[in-house]
Amino acid sequence: MTERRIILEMGTGNDLYGGDYTKAACRAVHDALHHSSIVLFKSLGYDHRDMRVQVTIGVQKPEEVDLTIVAAELPRGRAEVTAVHGGLDVNDDEQGTTHVIATAAIEAFLPIEHGRWRLSEVTRRIV
Repeated sequence: MTERRIILEMGTGNDLYGGDYTKAACRAVHDALHHSSIVLFKSLGYDHRDMRVQVTIGVQKPEEVDLTIVAAELPRGRAEVTAVHGGLDVNDDEQGTTHVIATAAIEAFLPIEHGRWRLSEVTRRIV
């Protein structure tokens, strides 16, 4: 069986006043999750626990993201979270604050038997 990526969603999140990289990362994950509805599990008879979910968070200070907290935001699958340099910090020198903007990429993988699924030909007619 080969593991195949079946979903890729992206999102952004921020913490405008607290400078909290974990909070911004969690909001980016929520944004990405709200872009998808994964009905294929029930439709095709898969158990969502078979899904590996790989989350990549981009922030300016990846070492300040609590990966365990971000992983807990995922409602399904086995989460693997990494934080990398990315995102954006917007400094407000007048207010002495940093606005943290995080990006998230969520990839979902399922073990799929080779040859189990294939595309069928579709005939088009112009009426």
